[in-house]
Amino acid sequence: MKQLIINADDFGLHETVNQGIIHGFTSGFITSTTIMASGKAFEHAVLLASAHKQLGIGVHLTLVGEKSVCDPARVKSLVDSEGYLSPKYPQFLLRYMLGQVEVSDIRRELTAQVQKVVDSGIHITHLDSHQHMHIVPGIINMTIDIAKEFGIKAVRIPAEPYFFLGGYPCTPIRFMARAGLTFLAQLARLKIKKHKLAMPEHFFGMLAGGNMREEFLLKIIDTLPDGISEIMMHPGTNNEVLNEGYNWDYHGEEELAAVTSDNVRHRLADKKIKLISFRDL
Repeated sequence: MKQLIINADDFGLHETVNQGIIHGFTSGFITSTTIMASGKAFEHAVLLASAHKQLGIGVHLTLVGEKSVCDPARVKSLVDSEGYLSPKYPQFLLRYMLGQVEVSDIRRELTAQVQKVVDSGIHITHLDSHQHMHIVPGIINMTIDIAKEFGIKAVRIPAEPYFFLGGYPCTPIRFMARAGLTFLAQLARLKIKKHKLAMPEHFFGMLAGGNMREEFLLKIIDTLPDGISEIMMHPGTNNEVLNEGYNWDYHGEEELAAVTSDNVRHRLADKKIKLISFRDL
């Protein structure tokens, strides 16, 4: 039996992202999303969530790119003078590996992010993270502790198969970076299993992340293995507006078109793939 979670990341990042996610849920195949407590459009996302209670919502733990939820004075090793976290994950990882980031600051910030979501009234289905920082050695231990503290039952394991391409024309650097992430995710899987938290068996969407057009989504669906899989998506309604603020070159409009496509709808039906949410694990 093939079961599939289609999770939209970055809920709360920007209103155009929020709108894309809700449209993908109401008119397409998104079954789950993860909200950024530190996102500029967090309150807008909470309002939308309250009107769409069937949408499964997890927390998109964030250690890079946004402002801290905590008072900057309480997480000094994580933020700059204006309260912003490291702009990109390589800078954060370098500082983390050199011991320049206090572990207690990471735990304090991540706990505050989850608490903020709880206080908004959202029932949290799972944890994942911005740029997948939750599976970094050491940080995965904190993620597990926080999940257990808040009674959260599931965690994403972004272990896309090492040699899966799905037709995506990736660069060697991206291919190698994905391999590194998959290796860390597989190590994290062992810890998640030990603590008896739930997780999908398979993951897709890393290599084509930000550019999951219909053709790539269909290739994943065509080769979906038995068991429970997660596909990561980043839909939005305005590429230009989002890419003005973030240097990611994401194609949210194309991802939204993919996740509402009739071709995808028919393929899911033909393959007898059942759509589920993290709350079903």
